[in-house]
Amino acid sequence: MRERQLPAIWHRPMTVADLDGVLALELRAYSHPWTRGNFIDSLAAAYTAELRLDGAGHLLGYFVALQGFEETHLLNLTVASSAQRAGHGSAMLERLQALARQRGDHALWLEVRPSNLPARALYQRAGFVEVGCRRDYYPTDQPQREDALVLRLGLDAEGYGLGERGQDALV
Repeated sequence: MRERQLPAIWHRPMTVADLDGVLALELRAYSHPWTRGNFIDSLAAAYTAELRLDGAGHLLGYFVALQGFEETHLLNLTVASSAQRAGHGSAMLERLQALARQRGDHALWLEVRPSNLPARALYQRAGFVEVGCRRDYYPTDQPQREDALVLRLGLDAEGYGLGERGQDALV
C-alpha cells in the first residue's frame, strides 16, 4: 500500500490581491478584526506580511509584523479555525523568528489579550515571557476595554538588553 503524503505547506508574501481571503479569515477569527485599511496600510509601509498556504493554495493563516531597530513587533498572527492545533501557529512564529534573526534583531515583541488562552499558551511554548501590561488596550463588546499583556522573546544567546526576569530596560 502506498503511503499517503501530506500536502506541502509554504509561505509567501501577502499582497493586496490576497486581502479578500485574508479578511474573510480575519472576520471569522476575531470579535474586533482588522479592517482592509489596516492591512493595506501595513503592506504599503512594507511590514513583513506572509501567508501560510497548503499545497492546494488554501489559506491556513497569516502574520503581519513591524520591523524596528534591532527588534520586530508581531501585530497579527491568525490561523484558520479549520487548521488550528495543527502546528501552523508555531510554524509561523518560527518563520518570523528566522526572518528577525536574519535581520539581526535581538527581540520579538507582541501584545495578547489575557482572555486569549490558546494564543498565550502558543507564545509561552515558543519561549515568550510576559514583561508588561498595556491597560485598556483592546476593544470589547462590554463598556470596559481589555488589557494587553506585553510579551517578549529574546533572539540571541546572550539575552541582549535583558535585565532581571528577562525584562528589557525600556519596559
